[in-house]
Amino acid sequence: MLSRLTRLQALAVCAVPFVGLLATAVVAPLPFTVAQPGMTANVLGENEGTPVITISGASTRDTSGQLRMTTIEATGPDADVRLGDVIDGWFRSDQAIMPRDSVYPSGQTTKEIERHNTEQMEQSQDAATEAALKYLDRTDDGIKVTLKLADVGGPSAGLLFSLGIVDKLDGNGEGGDLTGGRTIAGTGTIETDGTVGAVGGVALKTQAARRDGATVFLVPKDECGDAKSELPKGLRLIPVTTLEGAVNALTALQSGKGSVPRC
Repeated sequence: MLSRLTRLQALAVCAVPFVGLLATAVVAPLPFTVAQPGMTANVLGENEGTPVITISGASTRDTSGQLRMTTIEATGPDADVRLGDVIDGWFRSDQAIMPRDSVYPSGQTTKEIERHNTEQMEQSQDAATEAALKYLDRTDDGIKVTLKLADVGGPSAGLLFSLGIVDKLDGNGEGGDLTGGRTIAGTGTIETDGTVGAVGGVALKTQAARRDGATVFLVPKDECGDAKSELPKGLRLIPVTTLEGAVNALTALQSGKGSVPRC
């Protein structure tokens, strides 16, 4: 039948199912998550009125400057993301459209996901403490570290937690601060041996960092490309692979002696 129709008639007939599919796509929820720059928190200070890092069993230093961990905010696992949201997000530099399964484990309820993220944060805090004390060679000193950060889950603050512990206990090792008085931000997981791992979402995290006053951003080396893709003006990237490398880079930046890695 279709072969007997004129070109215009054929296009009209074919357009009917296409329009139907398009209309369905516009109103149907899609399996995506919309992410944007989230909150940042100074691990050397307080969060919601409570110190982020509390240390007992050792004397601590007064610090200057800031070490800000960064986050992204994503639509929840049960949120309805529509075609208009996806199209809008593709054309904005302050948003990212990601498959929902890449952000939230499939097949889990919202409560299960929240519990999983909380467990990851707790494991990250334990690893951050062990990595920092190992770096300082103070694992046998009876030092107790408590880390508290409200409403944040996942492991991506590990590096900044470790740096905060090092700064409070030892600074740059010569009486000064790791920050040199600057606002330093960053992201990265941490292993107990001090290895820094990738986290994702760094292009959005750099925007959150610059918004909140950071001039330097520590990024896992493997994510330099993503970090540079939407890098805000006035924010310097420093790639890191280990806690020791991050401390050395900040010390060199402050003193002007030695090389500071670049992406």
